[in-house]
Amino acid sequence: MKKTAGVAAGAVPGRSKDSLHLSSRPPPVVAVSSGEPAGIGPDLCLALADASLPARIVVLGDRGVLADRAAALDLDIRLGEFEPGRSPRPAALEVLHLPASAPVMPGRLDPRNSRHVLALVEAAIDGCRARTFDAMVTAPVQKSAINDAGIAFTGHTEYLAARAGVAVVMMLVGGGMRVALATTHVPLAQVARTITRDGLEQTLRVVDDGLRHWFGIAQPRILVAGLNPHAGESGYLGREELEVIAPVIEKLSAEGLAVRGPLPADTLFTPRHLREADCVLAMYHDQGLPVLKHASFGRGVNVTLGLPFIRTSVDHGTALDLAATGRADPSSLIEAVQLAIEMAQHERMRA
Repeated sequence: MKKTAGVAAGAVPGRSKDSLHLSSRPPPVVAVSSGEPAGIGPDLCLALADASLPARIVVLGDRGVLADRAAALDLDIRLGEFEPGRSPRPAALEVLHLPASAPVMPGRLDPRNSRHVLALVEAAIDGCRARTFDAMVTAPVQKSAINDAGIAFTGHTEYLAARAGVAVVMMLVGGGMRVALATTHVPLAQVARTITRDGLEQTLRVVDDGLRHWFGIAQPRILVAGLNPHAGESGYLGREELEVIAPVIEKLSAEGLAVRGPLPADTLFTPRHLREADCVLAMYHDQGLPVLKHASFGRGVNVTLGLPFIRTSVDHGTALDLAATGRADPSSLIEAVQLAIEMAQHERMRA
């Protein structure tokens, strides 16, 4: 007998389940792009078939790849065809079919499928802009394969920012924390010169607005990490805090934003500080994310703030070695979908 994709939907710590049921309107429609087809993206998407989620879930991917992966995993899942504007027909999982460019073998990358991977993202973006979808969630992609295809690509976040023509901020949610980043995929040697007053001010405004708009926090409390050890030690260990970070914080505080810092990063993530924060802004990728991922790896959610639509994602990569093995953990994708639903409900309350 074939098994179902039985997965129980969990909850991100500190999130109220009540907010998922605030509206009597039809449930939100959430697009989930299946990501790199040779990775665990299709496996994770199939797990959504049996996750009890208060939304209409539409998987964007190659229907044949999903069917083959279900067979490899011994899953009995009925795949339906998504038709915008029509009620879903009886099926375990609705699919917006976008064909792969080349045959897919689990665990084996093929750069020829890179344009297919990006086409999934484009379809999700277009659907959000057309209001066909209330939110988009992305399964992991393989940056190296996309670049090997001759397409410049540094990550979903940067791609979405360029596509939407807006400034965005990456924020991870998990382990009872929200951690946003002043810089994302930047070599460490370039971080200091990447952080400018204008850029940091823009980042903090995006975070403040995103927490108000998508999370329903009336006065977001944001703690800002210093760049240098001991937050620069009064200039003896670096002057970025004195010349860049502190002046921006002073300016925004005078405007009424609840921004505090710069604080030493080595003590910022202690319970005493976190109790006073709705979000922490780290100066670079590996300053803040190791702490959050230690607390929540496998259940964390990546959120892109600043976009004109909702986008969340998993906190991990394609895990090629786990594709089609049945050992891929869908928890992060389920959490990402749940958070997208909650954000969509906040959006409806504002409408």
